[in-house]
Amino acid sequence: MRPISGSFRLLSLLSVPVAALSVGCSNPGEDVRLTLCRDMVRVTLGSEPNWRDQSIEPRRQSEAEARLSWTGTDGKTGQASCYYPYNAVENDMFTAADPLAAYSTSPTRFVLDGRSISNPELARVIGQAMRQQGREFLDRARATLEGR
Repeated sequence: MRPISGSFRLLSLLSVPVAALSVGCSNPGEDVRLTLCRDMVRVTLGSEPNWRDQSIEPRRQSEAEARLSWTGTDGKTGQASCYYPYNAVENDMFTAADPLAAYSTSPTRFVLDGRSISNPELARVIGQAMRQQGREFLDRARATLEGR
């Protein structure tokens, strides 16, 4: 049996990060704050609703609010808001080009159908949503590597 050459081994090692990068986010054009907020709603509800509307509105030197609305599997409508604190030390070319870059990517408040969810439940919901994102990322990477 012939040993594996160094260049083939290097190519094999590089294929994993390249495949992972090609998988990327499920919706690369969407703001990460909206994605996290939607995933927080999904894990709290325990199901995938039919999303109707979403928006994110920055408020200078205050917070950004991500708003979502949906129709559930039971036909009822719902709404949620995730609030992301202003996190910039100073305004620079990055915040001028992308005003949302001045805001945190982790919410400090979460309101689901009028009910305010705060710590420690908020921390639990964020953790569950991020674990779900990680599982979905690994599933997409696995499917890409298997050629599906």
